[in-house]
Amino acid sequence: MNRSGARAGKLAAGAMLLSAVLLSACTVRPLYSNQPLAVGGQTVATEELASISIKPVKTRYAQQVRNNLIFGLTHGKGEPASPVYSLDLGVTELVQSAAAIQVTKDQDEPSAGIVTLTANYRLTETATGKVVGTGRRSISSSFDRPKQEFATYRAQIDAESRAARELAEVLRLALAQDLAKRK
Repeated sequence: MNRSGARAGKLAAGAMLLSAVLLSACTVRPLYSNQPLAVGGQTVATEELASISIKPVKTRYAQQVRNNLIFGLTHGKGEPASPVYSLDLGVTELVQSAAAIQVTKDQDEPSAGIVTLTANYRLTETATGKVVGTGRRSISSSFDRPKQEFATYRAQIDAESRAARELAEVLRLALAQDLAKRK
């Protein structure tokens, strides 16, 4: 019994030592702190994100993503006067029927829908043209499809707006991660 107690003590001490070594190698730091994003960088995270200029887009839902992203990156200050980075943003939309409830035998109309917005982006340094990061992110938002045509249209527009806001937040995080990864 004494031997097994000593063995358990040694195992526990070894496990604690191993976990201490593993935790000391951890390099976790907040993306939105007042520290530089890149190792050895001089610009703090909020300033670096605010120095991104987003190129114009063509569709209404893409414009919503762009506007929400500009607001999120600059905290409402608008686009930068002299951007350090340029963002190419492409947004596509997919609207699908999610459920169909059949009330009578001749009626098979969808009663719910899903709007999926997908953004492809490429972040480049303005001065050098060097690609800092690329990616693809998607967000889905569901909506009801009542029998009234205008109500269905309005519900879809509202779902697009929700998806655009959420997609802008996901893109903001992705851009911060891309800037933090660059050397």
